[in-house]
This record gives sequence, structure tokens and C-alpha cells, in this order.
Amino acid sequence: MQLIDTLEQDLRELDARGLRRRRRTIDTPCDAHMRVDGRDTIGFASNDYLGLAAHPQLVAALSEGAQRYGAGSGGSHLLGGHSRAHAQLEDDLAEFVGGFVDDARALYFSTGYMANLAVVTALAGRGTTLFSDSLNHASLIDGARLSRADIQIYPHADADALSAMLEASGADAKVIVTDTVFSMDGDVAPLPRLVELAERHHAWLIVDDAHGFGVLGPQGRGALAEAALRSPNLVMVGTLGKAAGVAGAFVAAHATVCEWLVQRARPYIFTTASAPAVAHAVSASLRIIASEEGDARRAHLRKLIARTRTMLKETCWLPVDSQTAVQPLVIGANDATLALQAALERDGIWVPAIRPPTVPEGTSRLRISLSAAHSDDDIERLNTSLQRVSREAQERAR
Repeated sequence: MQLIDTLEQDLRELDARGLRRRRRTIDTPCDAHMRVDGRDTIGFASNDYLGLAAHPQLVAALSEGAQRYGAGSGGSHLLGGHSRAHAQLEDDLAEFVGGFVDDARALYFSTGYMANLAVVTALAGRGTTLFSDSLNHASLIDGARLSRADIQIYPHADADALSAMLEASGADAKVIVTDTVFSMDGDVAPLPRLVELAERHHAWLIVDDAHGFGVLGPQGRGALAEAALRSPNLVMVGTLGKAAGVAGAFVAAHATVCEWLVQRARPYIFTTASAPAVAHAVSASLRIIASEEGDARRAHLRKLIARTRTMLKETCWLPVDSQTAVQPLVIGANDATLALQAALERDGIWVPAIRPPTVPEGTSRLRISLSAAHSDDDIERLNTSLQRVSREAQERAR
């Protein structure tokens, strides 16, 4: 059998199991209403939680940044690519989120995936025991594997189980790694307890606040700020392509931690820096997030979340108890999940189907992502469609 034939056979197997993923092409800016694959659609697929991706001020800031700094950076941060826009953004980020640690500093990365690989591999290695939540994002899992640390997986959000594992560990170096808001369930890690365990066992606590930054806490400063946590053991990763509406990511921590990353984090050292114009736009986004407009957007989003939670409980499927902008609806089988996605698409609504290996077998789901750009009418459209399809499913089951 030829190599190509082997891959084609594997793809056919994915089709048979309802697991092949397909891209959609969007012809309009990221917003609540978009044109997707040539059709007008209400989108519940993006992570643009505050509806900033198409904000006129960010569009203008991106253009201004390009005029000032050009189209590209020209090199890695250590070899000529670190612009004034990057430096300013890192100062802005440290000031914005750095209240959880003394002498805070931030480093800007091209993507959240790179930031997680960087921080995990730089702080964990041979001789380290790394304790990872069972539902952590793939980038944290890959970072743990690349670190060559001894990896122990603790049950999802189970601080008691983690405590027992830490007590039993004889490792000299320990690192705890967790998402704050879990991307497929929308629940929040028990952060106060994790900080207490990290300090008791002299462990680093790396938290990936990709889905909390900009949404949770005072002025959107994130999950650590919402829980009013402070600790020198904390290292925060945040994503800037979700609630911030632009692109990239950052690590915030004590200045010594960030300096160590500059010296040892391979995903930071060995990649071209992102376009300075993007960093310039992110600084503009931070100003909006912290403003009264940002507060108003978060308040509107909270109302949409409450309404959606009530709506999902009225369907025949199983909603996950999430109080965040990620609202999963567990269907179960892959084929049934894809059929529900297709039914909503016929009504002009795009909600992505999430299937294994992203989620465990038998828990395929629709992942409804809410944005401050959504209106009450958008939620009502989704509700009408979901309730109709739910009734049809119940009638077929009789």
C-alpha cells in the first residue's frame, strides 16, 4: 500500500466514526453575524467574548501600528525583532494583570500554544514532578510531555486528590498546571485551594487564563483577580486572541521568572516575533477592556450567560453547569451531535460540534460560545431553533 493510500484509508475511518474535522471559510469580520461558506449566519463559534475583534478602535490601532512599525518584525525578540510596541505591551500587561505577584513582569508570545509550551518546559524538566489537571488544554499537555518531567494526572478540579498526590511525592521540584476556565466545560478551577497547595508544597502553580482574561475579575483582569489571589508561586498565561479580540498571548509572573523564560524558553527564543502592529492593537484593546465600555460589555455578557443557562435546561439534552461564556450542551454520540449541528445550520445558526479526542468518548457536544456582540434577539433565535429540534428528537424517541 502506498503512503498516500494509508492516509486516505485513515481519513475514511475518521469519516465512518464521525470524527473528521472540516474548516469553514468566513468572508466577513469576526462578529455575531457573519457570512460563513457563502451563507449569512449567527455565529456561536468564536471566542471573541467581548465582541472586540471588529471594534473600530482596534482596527484603527492595527492600521496605525502598521504605518508606524511596518508589516513584520524581521526577527526573533533576541535578534532584532523586539520593537517598542512589544515593550510597551509587556509593560501594559504587567500593570494590568500583575497584582497577583510582587515585581510583576510580562512576556508577549505569538500564540497561546507557544506561551504554554514555553512556560511549562522552562519551569519543569528531568527531576521535576508535574501535576496536571485531567482536562487541561492540549497545549499544556504537550508542554508537560516536552518538559520530560514525571507527569502525574489528577482528577479534574479535585484539589483533595491533588493534595494527596503532593503529600506522597518525594520530588524536590514540583509544578502544578491547570486551566482557569476549562474550554470544553466552562467550569472554573478551585484556584484558592490550588494556591494554598502550591505554597504548602513549594510548587510553581501555572494557570492558563485563556478563557478568563478580559471577562472575569474587576475590569476583566482575569480569574486570579476575581479570586483576589496573590502568591510568588503563581505564573499566569493569558490569551489575546479571545476576549482581547486581537492575537498573541502572554506570560505574567515575578520578574525573575520572566527573565528565566527569556534565557531558557525555546518557543520564545527560536521564533520570529509577531508583527509590532498586532502588539500595538493589543495595547489599545487593554484600554477598552479596563474602561466603562468594557464593564458594560461584561455586564451584557453576564445577562446572556444567565439566559442561555436557563434555555439549555429546557432541552432534552444535558447542559454542563457553566457560569462562563462557554456553554456546552452534551449530546453523546458523534452522529447525533453532527445532526444537531446541521439542523441549527439550516436555521442560519453556527454552533460547532466538539467530538473526541477533544472530549471523552460518549460526550460529544455542541459548544455554544457567547459574545457581548450577541443581542437578545440572537439568543432568542438560538433558543427557538434548539427547542424545535429538541421536541423533534423527543418525538422520534417515543
